[in-house]
Amino acid sequence: MKTMSSAKPAPVPSGPADSKAVQSGEARSSAIMAAGTLVSRFLGFAKTWMLATALGLGSSVNDTFINANNLPNLIFLLVAGGVFNAVLVPQIIKASKAPDKGADYISRLLTLAVLVLLVLTLLVTVLAPTVIQLTTQGYSPQQKALAVSFAFWCLPQIFFYGLYALLTQVLNAHGAFGPAMWAPIVNNIVAIAGLGMFIAIMGTNAANPHTIENWGSFQTILVAGFSTIGVVTQTAVLLIPVFRLRLGLRPRFGWRGVGLGHAAKLSVWTLATAAVGQLAFLYVMRIATIPGAERARLQQAGDPAAASIPGNAVLEVASQLYLLPHSIIALSLATVLFNRMTRASQDGDRAALRSALSHGLRTMAVATVFGALALFALAGPLGMFFSGDVRLDGVMLAQTLTILALSTPFMSANFMMSRVFYANEDARTPFFIQLVLALVNVVAAFAIQFLPFDQIIFAIAILYTAGNILSVIVSATFLRRLLGHLDGPRIASSYIRMGYAALGSALAGAVALWLLGSYNPDGYAWSNRIAALVTIVVVGPVMLAAYLLLLKLFRVTELQDLLQPLLGRLRRRTAEPGTEPQAGGAPEVRRAPERATTSVDTGLIPRISGGFDAESFRAGPDIREEDSFPYGRPSGPEGGYLPAEDLPSTAQGGLGRGDVPLPGRRTYQGPAGHNPYFPFGRKKKK
Repeated sequence: MKTMSSAKPAPVPSGPADSKAVQSGEARSSAIMAAGTLVSRFLGFAKTWMLATALGLGSSVNDTFINANNLPNLIFLLVAGGVFNAVLVPQIIKASKAPDKGADYISRLLTLAVLVLLVLTLLVTVLAPTVIQLTTQGYSPQQKALAVSFAFWCLPQIFFYGLYALLTQVLNAHGAFGPAMWAPIVNNIVAIAGLGMFIAIMGTNAANPHTIENWGSFQTILVAGFSTIGVVTQTAVLLIPVFRLRLGLRPRFGWRGVGLGHAAKLSVWTLATAAVGQLAFLYVMRIATIPGAERARLQQAGDPAAASIPGNAVLEVASQLYLLPHSIIALSLATVLFNRMTRASQDGDRAALRSALSHGLRTMAVATVFGALALFALAGPLGMFFSGDVRLDGVMLAQTLTILALSTPFMSANFMMSRVFYANEDARTPFFIQLVLALVNVVAAFAIQFLPFDQIIFAIAILYTAGNILSVIVSATFLRRLLGHLDGPRIASSYIRMGYAALGSALAGAVALWLLGSYNPDGYAWSNRIAALVTIVVVGPVMLAAYLLLLKLFRVTELQDLLQPLLGRLRRRTAEPGTEPQAGGAPEVRRAPERATTSVDTGLIPRISGGFDAESFRAGPDIREEDSFPYGRPSGPEGGYLPAEDLPSTAQGGLGRGDVPLPGRRTYQGPAGHNPYFPFGRKKKK
């Protein structure tokens, strides 16, 4: 690791008073964010359950809707997501440090973004038939017409996803984290209300099968229309706290010298990583539409074989379930550890960077290893619960989930590994990792399309699992070049002991499932969805209790490390680690870490149907005046929040190019509040 440049931020003292303020602020934010995330996840699964009840998990209508409802998220992330993450977010953060709190600059940025989003949304919506043609394969004219109808209702979500992302960062930049965590709850409630109306008026799929032939425009409004209304409401909710900031935001034109072109050049690798990943995922999703199209043809022909072909709705629900441990545990832990990685990188301390990665991988595994075995063991009851009361659909969902479940620890491990590259200001290496994974996935997906129709979804699930494992291998290869070694023996020892504990809990769960008849097609767990839920509620705690007991027996100390940041933040100690007074009573002097903005992840992670991938857009730093910086307020050159790009980079550079400022975290446009192309000193109009 190269030594740190002489042009560092000035050291700042950090005393106990500052630490207490930090603890109070972080505890408040963490409690609000954790509660919002858990409630949102719960309502998201409730929406999935109701969608299966209304349309049927294995119906062609559900497959068609899920494909159309995924498009706004995927298109936004492909066309604009990388720009928003890598270019606009850093600019908003920097502008918020201006004397006017960024009012003038953010007004201009929002005006430009709204215009671009509006044009993009209108263009894509008008071209909905072409979009459906490019993203599906094998649809009959009737199914394609239904897909286009769904798309016309769903594609306007692109505009509101983009506006939601921008408003979230405006709030984050001013220390308001709660609204963005709770807004998706309103989205889910609106969508659930629409599905409830659908069930009340049109009946459930089990009682009154909904097919492409008997589908009408009113049904489309209740399903797709309310889905879009939910996204609109989610965005509108954020306007209230934004207005309360009293920034005086208004339409402002004139974007010369805003600095977006320079920022885009710096972020070219981040943008390329996002584009490559999304293009590969879109192609895989295109292949996933083939079984649904074939099933629709068989249903029209009256062939009973149609019932045994899983569609992309099955893959989507299985993806939601297997992403749960990652989204709740790994994302939170990676956010906590990312600042530690950044400090180590800035200090040129390769051992500390390796230690942070090792700690993250081992601590995260406590939850993800158990989550993988729990999902594997409970796949049957979970499949039945989300089946829409069709046992065969529940079986196909359970089979898909068993394939995906065991790869959960690998997906989370790759996510943690990618944090090291971004902490090291290296956005080039993640691009090459993403490129390798994308090529593998595209080639494999091309071959999968020639399999029998009833095996395609299972094959794609295998592809996800293999991709998660491959991503860890590729990332580890690059990280060894950076860190020398990855603390492999210690990590392996922890994973083995956790694996034994998880296997023991799985055996306990298997016994409980056997007693409840889960391994008998006519058993209690397969009788109906309520019985499946009861089975989950009974067996889950049994497995968890066995796992915790075995962790104690195997002396897995990482359990304490996991609980400390996730639960202990509500009862903070009087001093943060690393800020204790030194001998003689003088506070320890630490360099102020430059907080990260957002970054693009490597790997091919399935997106959740109808759900905006908002986690990355909530990752902005907390820059409140009093309690945001445990190591003091950053004091970069010229008083700016981020350092100037012409300073030598402290990173390795990635792939053999050291001392080159890399895109990603560092974005600079000039001293905050002093853009020469538009004034900041004007008085606001009354």
